[in-house]
Amino acid sequence: MEDDVLVIGGGAAGLMCALTAGRRGRRVRVIEHANRCGKKILMSGGGRCNFTNTGTTPANFLSANPHFCKSALARFRPEHFIAMVEAHGIAYHEKELGQLFCDDSSKQIVAMLLAECAQAGVHVDTSCAVDDVAALPGGGFRLRTTSGERRAESLVVATGGLSIPKMGATGFGYELARRFGHAVLPTRAGLVPLTLSGKHLGHYADLAGVSFHVAARCGKARFDNAMLVTHRGLSGPAILQISSYWEPGKELLLDLLPEHEIADWLLERQREQPAAELRTVLGDVFPKRFAQRLCEAWFTSKPMRQYTHGELPAIARQLANWPIVASGTEGYRTAEVTLGGVDTDGLSSSTMESKTQPGLHFIGEVVDVTGWLGGYNFQWAWASGHAAGLAA
Repeated sequence: MEDDVLVIGGGAAGLMCALTAGRRGRRVRVIEHANRCGKKILMSGGGRCNFTNTGTTPANFLSANPHFCKSALARFRPEHFIAMVEAHGIAYHEKELGQLFCDDSSKQIVAMLLAECAQAGVHVDTSCAVDDVAALPGGGFRLRTTSGERRAESLVVATGGLSIPKMGATGFGYELARRFGHAVLPTRAGLVPLTLSGKHLGHYADLAGVSFHVAARCGKARFDNAMLVTHRGLSGPAILQISSYWEPGKELLLDLLPEHEIADWLLERQREQPAAELRTVLGDVFPKRFAQRLCEAWFTSKPMRQYTHGELPAIARQLANWPIVASGTEGYRTAEVTLGGVDTDGLSSSTMESKTQPGLHFIGEVVDVTGWLGGYNFQWAWASGHAAGLAA
C-alpha cells in the first residue's frame, strides 16, 4: 500500500489529523472533494477565523454522552493550537469571552495547516470525490475515487456535518458510518437563527436590524449576549447559542433586561421620574423603536406616577420572562454546525477509532459532539483530529 492513512475531508479536523499522523512518520493522504481545503475555515468569523476559545471545557459541548469529549480536549488544549499559530507568526486577538481571532485573515490558518501537512509529507488531493469504500479482508481499506483506487491501513472520516450545503456539506460521513454498523443519532441545525410566523412575526418584523442585550433561556441553558431582530425572526449570539438547546415545543424565554433588577429599577424610575411615560423610561434602556413597540403591543404607556405598585412588578416579571414562540429555524442553509451525528458509544474516546471496525476513525463535526458559538467547534476539530492522528 502506498498510503498508511487516508483522511476523507480536508477541513479543520481532517488537516489536523493528517499533520499529526504525518509527524509520526505515517504516509498520509487527504482526499478533499472541493477544489480547495478548509472552505469552512475561510468563511468563519467573518473571514478572520475564531480558531479557538481559551476557556474551553467539556461543559461547552452538547452530546448524548457529555463525557466523550473529555479525553481528546484534555490532551490537545487551546494553548497547543495557539503555540502553532504563534510559531507561524500569525497575529491574533481576543474578541470577547476567550474567543481568539486572526488579526488579518482566516486564510492564514488554512495556509498554516497546509504548510504543516507539507512538512510532515502529507499528500493532499483536492477535487477528488470518493465513490466507494470497502474494508479489505486482511485489514485496511480500499477507496474508489475519481482519481483512481487508494488503499491504506487506516481510514479517517472527517467529512463534517450538513450545515452550509453551499460550501459542499453532505451526509456522506453518516452513510459511511451506517455502512460500517455505526448508529447515527438524529441530526438538526445548531447555532442557527430562529424563525417566527403569524402574529409572532408581525410583532417584530418591521423592527429588523434592532439589536440589544438579552439573556436567552431554554431548560437549564442560559446565554447572555446580543439579540438581533431579523425580517424572518431572531438572530444574534444569544439566539444562535440557545438554538442548539431549543426544539419545537420547548419553552424559550428571554430576560430582556438581564443587567437590571427590573422591579426595583421600575419603582426607582417611578420615584425619580413620576411624569415620564413608560415608553420614555424603557427608551433609556432599549432601542427606542423596541421600547415603542413594547408599549404599543403589550403595555399601555402612561406617566409612571399612574402605575400602581402591583402593575410595575407585573411588567417587570413579563420583561424578565419574555416568551418567544419560534416556528422553527433557518435550517442547515445558515447553521454554523450540525447537532447529532455518529453515536459516540461506538467510538473510543481516546483514539476516535471504531469499536467494531479496526482502523476506522471518525472526527470533527461528523461525530455527535457540538460546541457552543465562539471557537469551541474548532477546538473540538483540533482535539479530535489530534487524537485520531496519534493513533491512525
